[in-house]
Order: sequence, then C-alpha cells, then structure tokens
Amino acid sequence: MRDQVPVKRRVVVVGAGNAALCAALSAREGGAAVTVLERAPRSEHGGNSRFTMASMRFAYRNLDELQEVTGQLGADEIETSDYGSYPESRFVRDLERMSCGRADPGLVATLVARSRPTLCWMRGLGVEFVPLYAGQAFEIDGRRRFWGGLTLQARGGGPGLVASLRRAAVRAGIEVLHESRAVRLQVDEGAVRGVEVDGPSGLRLLAADAVVLASGGFEANREWRRRYLGEGWEAAKVRGSRYNTGDGIRMGLEAGAARAGQWTGCHAVAWDLNAPEVGNLEVRHRYQKHSYPLGIVVNARGERFLDEGADFRNYTYARYGRDVLEQPGRFAWQVFDARVADLLRDEYRQPHASRVTADSVEELAGRLEGVDEEGFLRTVRDFNAAVRRHVRFDPAARDGRSTHGLDPDKSNWANPLDRPPFEAFAVTCGITFTFGGLRIDRGARVLDESGRPVPDLFAAGELVGGLFHDNYPGGSGLTAGAVFGRIAGMRAAGHDA
Repeated sequence: MRDQVPVKRRVVVVGAGNAALCAALSAREGGAAVTVLERAPRSEHGGNSRFTMASMRFAYRNLDELQEVTGQLGADEIETSDYGSYPESRFVRDLERMSCGRADPGLVATLVARSRPTLCWMRGLGVEFVPLYAGQAFEIDGRRRFWGGLTLQARGGGPGLVASLRRAAVRAGIEVLHESRAVRLQVDEGAVRGVEVDGPSGLRLLAADAVVLASGGFEANREWRRRYLGEGWEAAKVRGSRYNTGDGIRMGLEAGAARAGQWTGCHAVAWDLNAPEVGNLEVRHRYQKHSYPLGIVVNARGERFLDEGADFRNYTYARYGRDVLEQPGRFAWQVFDARVADLLRDEYRQPHASRVTADSVEELAGRLEGVDEEGFLRTVRDFNAAVRRHVRFDPAARDGRSTHGLDPDKSNWANPLDRPPFEAFAVTCGITFTFGGLRIDRGARVLDESGRPVPDLFAAGELVGGLFHDNYPGGSGLTAGAVFGRIAGMRAAGHDA
C-alpha cells in the first residue's frame, strides 16, 4: 500500500505589507499553500509599509549581535561609528513607559525576545539591513553616535523592504491577488473556513484551513476616525495607504473577536501642512518634520504648547501630531536658526517643504502665515531669556540644556533663537496607524471576549491592539508586524512557533 501524501493546509493572508508577507512566507515555510489578498492595485501594493523609512527597533547587546542582522560592517563604519547597545530590558522598559504601563505584558515579552531572531530570519529571506545614519546618528567629536535605541533600517526604505519580501514570496510560490478586497470571513461551526473576496471577477469564496488578518488599522476611514478618535480627526492627513480602512478589524469582530488596545489612540506626527490628504508613494515619509527637538514649535497665537525637548524624537514624535491637531486652525510652525541648520533631517530640504526664511526674527514673524506676530515675538524673547546657556548642547544625548520659568519649559536641546538666517516650517497632523484593534495572544491567535482562541484565525500588524497606548517607540511597529506575522504564519500552517 502506497504512503499517503499529506494534504497541504491552505492559508489565506489578508494584506500585503510587511506583517502580511512575513506571515505568508512563514506559512509557506511551514508547508502550507498560501494565497495573499491585496486590496490595492499592483501599483499601490504593500500597505503602509511602503511609505515608511523601514526603521526597525530590536534588542542587541553589542556589535556582534548587531552584525548578526546587518552582516559584517565595514572597518571604516565600525571605526567611525558608535552603535551603542539596546538590551532587552531597555526595550521592555521603553514599551512600558511609552504606554504608561498599559501594554500587554505577554505581547511585549514576545516582541522583545523575538525581535533580533526575526530580523535575522528576514535577512535570510533577502532583506538587507543597514545603519540608519541619516536619521539616527549625529557626528560628535568625529564619530557618528546613534541615539534613542534605533540603529537599523531595511535597505531602500519601505519600498526596499516590501520589494525584498515580495521577491521572496515569488520564489516561494506564494499566490498574490491584487484588487482583491476581503469582505467577510466564512465561519463554520465556530471555526474560520475561508474568506469572501470582492475581486476583478466579482464576489467569490476562497476556502482556507486558516486565515491571517494583517491588513492594517482604520486610519484611512474618516468615519471611524471621528467615531473612535474624536471630533477633528476627520481632518487629519493620512500618511500612508488609502486602503487601510479597518476591513480586517471589522471582519474579525464580526467573527467573534474581542477588541483590544486603545481605540481612542493612534500614531500621529507633525506632517507638512500642504501634504496631500493621503500618502504619496513618490514622497512617502518625507512630508514628516521630525527635527523639532532642535527648535521651538508655535501655534496660531505665536505660543509654544509642548516640550520640544521632552525626550529623543523617537519617543515623542508619534504623540505630537495629536497636540498639533488640537491647536487653533490645526496647524503649527517649527522654528529654527542657523545654529542647528546643518542638523536638520533630510525632509526639511525637500522642494515640497512648506518653508519660510528670514534674516531677523521680526521679519520671520511677518512671514508665519496665520500666526499672531506680537505673540510670536514675545514667545521668542521669553524663550531666549530662559535658556540655561551654561549647559553644553549635545544633540546625541539628553543634554539637560533646558529653559527655566516657562510654561511649558523645554527639557533638553534648548538654544536661543538668535543666529540668522531663520527658518520655519508649517505642519499639521499626519496619522500613521491606529492603536485599537483585535485581541491576540502570544501565539498570534485571535481571541474572543472570553479569552478563547477563535479557531483558525490569526492576526498581525497594525490591526492588533494591546501593544501601544498614547505613544510609541519609533521603529517598533514594523518589528512587531514581522514578529507576530512570522508566528501567525507558522501557527496557521499547523505548527508551533
């Protein structure tokens, strides 16, 4: 009698960004036949992942562990750079303090412990990781010093990351269907058995033994933004994909999944005032304005309203978009002088930047559209007088160069605005992804209200709730998507992960 050939499990992955492709590749590695559903056309594939810098936060104790992810760095790179370390305990601490202790401890432990092994696995799939010199290192005393626990990005940024994973998927024989929107999960006796798909040929049912939901949050859904984030959020600009409208979250809830995370919270940043309403794949992340710790930020009254130097930008940028949205007119201006001009990030030098320049503070005051001139001049005068000038300025450390007596004070990197020429950049709020989503366990299994797994349903990426509340350590999202995507795929294929 001939041995029976085992039938492959059929896995459907909803989404085609970083988390989804990691899930698909992991499921294929586990022996499953895999189909990926991408709502977008081929030209816009990849979800939010393609719009990013592809910075990825992970734990490493030393240079050797860093090079397990990058491969061997050049002798010159090692000689002229200080990569520091980022141990697991610090990663955990950052996630806990960014969420004010509300992050799911099981998800945090899994993310941190599997962060470096997952990036090593991605490297084996063809993703190249390189030092993030442009955005995360300042040259201090002849050495490029990294700061804020974030050191690497995928080569080529978001497009490079997605392209590498996509090539790996093609090599693995994974089917990718474009313009194929998942609209409903097929549930039979409590277990998920397929997905109803609205594609080029109309509606059809795609049968599956397991489904992985990885189609992003609801940031591109104006109605849901207003309902869950609050009034005014319908006016926020969408940084990434216009297709991230919460389809995966809705389908999961309809199938019995429990909600998790902060449904009133999101990742939102300072975004160019004149950026389009949704993401532009040509410009991508370069509408962002992340050098605010080096200057001051004022509203329409000409007043400062946040502590620009509260922490490294990695730990504040994802919540300051909300602060900008709450200002009169929902805009602000970031202001810098010549002292820090060479330290500004590349996005400030893009031709699309909403910029004004002047040779004096008085001249600048007259060019800040929508801003009260007298209020601005008073703010600059009071700020300059309050700077503790005897403390050394160090952009690569929390230098304690602060102001005294202001409301709010600036905690670090406070320099008087007194060296012409002066520059200012107009910003509004750009929403990246939402923090509320589906509840999962450490095995990426979707849970119901009783805490039991919904059979054969898994989730990963930005539609998962429970990791982030109010704030976010930069580079954690892509890593979380990859970690739980890899786990979800292997589990969906019928293996422990």
